[in-house]
Amino acid sequence: MPILEARTVRTVLWADEADCAAAAQVLAAHATLRTACIELHGNLGAGKTSFVRHLLRALGVSGPIKSPTYAVMEPYGLPGLSIWHFDFYRFEDPQEFEDAGFREVFASAGLKLVEWPEKAAGLLPPCDLRIEIEMVDAPLNATDGDDTRRQVTFQAETPLGLALLP
Repeated sequence: MPILEARTVRTVLWADEADCAAAAQVLAAHATLRTACIELHGNLGAGKTSFVRHLLRALGVSGPIKSPTYAVMEPYGLPGLSIWHFDFYRFEDPQEFEDAGFREVFASAGLKLVEWPEKAAGLLPPCDLRIEIEMVDAPLNATDGDDTRRQVTFQAETPLGLALLP
């Protein structure tokens, strides 16, 4: 059941990659993150996978962190923590969700990070935190070579999500 209060939404501007990494670090510091389901929304190239990579690094994942665009799901294990990173961009048939056993994965303990959740609409459980990443034009005096900034909206959908808001 969504929480419908003004304080359940926070919008920030990430000026660069360092801001993205810092936001991931703050989120990773929450002990309750270990049981959260987080949806990431945004256009191609908005920075969803980059944010997930920063979050996984902040949580202690070492080694390669692959985009699950083709595999649909990449699992990561840390002592006492299971993490699943989903990317439903290429999702075409709801039966794929059932065939892959995703219902069981979502029912199990651990952190679930979901890119392109709208492609699996009606199959996913309610998320705790929704993150919308939008590219916005950079100021004309930008000197760092990045022609876009990110406006990021964090929206709590559950009490757990509220606890995770930056």
